[in-house]
Amino acid sequence: MAAEALPGSTTPLFSIILLLLLFPVLGHGTAELEQYPLVVSTWPFVEAVRAAWKAVDGGSSAVDSVVEGCSACEELRCDGTVGPGGSPDENGETTMDALVMDGVTMEVGAVAAMRYVKDGIKAARLVMQHTEHTLLVGEKASEFAISMGLPGPTNLSSSESMEKWAKWKDNSCQPNFRKNILPTNSCGPYYPANYLEIPDETCSTNVQMSGLHRVGLHSHDTISMAVIDRRGHIAVGTSTNGATFKIPGRVGDGPIAGSSAYAVDEVGACCATGDGDIMMRFLPCYQVVESMRLGMEPKLAAKDAIARIARKFPDFLGAVVALNKKGEHAGACHGWTFKYSVRSPAMKDVEVFTVLP
Repeated sequence: MAAEALPGSTTPLFSIILLLLLFPVLGHGTAELEQYPLVVSTWPFVEAVRAAWKAVDGGSSAVDSVVEGCSACEELRCDGTVGPGGSPDENGETTMDALVMDGVTMEVGAVAAMRYVKDGIKAARLVMQHTEHTLLVGEKASEFAISMGLPGPTNLSSSESMEKWAKWKDNSCQPNFRKNILPTNSCGPYYPANYLEIPDETCSTNVQMSGLHRVGLHSHDTISMAVIDRRGHIAVGTSTNGATFKIPGRVGDGPIAGSSAYAVDEVGACCATGDGDIMMRFLPCYQVVESMRLGMEPKLAAKDAIARIARKFPDFLGAVVALNKKGEHAGACHGWTFKYSVRSPAMKDVEVFTVLP
């Protein structure tokens, strides 16, 4: 005689069906746990990535975590090109550019050519949180940041930046970012070469440029970071003190959404670094994210964005990192060997990836 089921017990068949129904749900949750959170950053700025990871792994939002990461880089003065004390302009002054973007709301806050305030990324977040604007610039950006509680005014120069500037002055302010000016090989004042009435014998090919200034690893470098938090939301942030010996007032791609960084919550994100004066003309990070929206994998999207710039400016230096919503990432570069940093749940610590041109 067959054994009767005890009152309140379930049959083996019912148990199996219940497990089959629950398995996809449980499996999906496990996949998400392994996939997020995720931090990606330009360059081997390992400590900055660790700071962002600590925040996001502890439950912070993507926006707050990217601010933590970029703030750490500012405090550490990564490569001398992020935070105070680096990249003096023609007058020897250091200024700050920064951006933060929320991929959920598409809100952006940014500051550019900001003087006297060392916390660039925090100032950018204040612009996003407490104004209807996207970008504040110059001394007025400084006044806003201080009025909202950031410390200042502070001298952003350092003994190292002033020494670098003094040597540049002693070298007749060469190289610099000016072109088609007179006098060449001098510290100015400068005049447009084609507007001066000068004898023909003084005209030569030397009039055209005052010195080509190649953007390199330690002359201009941006931390551009993307974070996906535990809920799958994406944010990006950037911080830089700009190009060394830039013309005062110059703003690069660092605080420009779509150029140095871009994020769309349902698609992914992009981080960029390099010659911002050229790259901002192409909005490479906007291009990367939109290419991924159309189905391109990160590697192809990154290569395509870089190739578009290289076709017009074959000598430019730059790189991008693409990150999709699946957590897949890839970089592309031109003119230099590029490295970027990643921290994911599958990694014991930050890992650095190398990308060849």
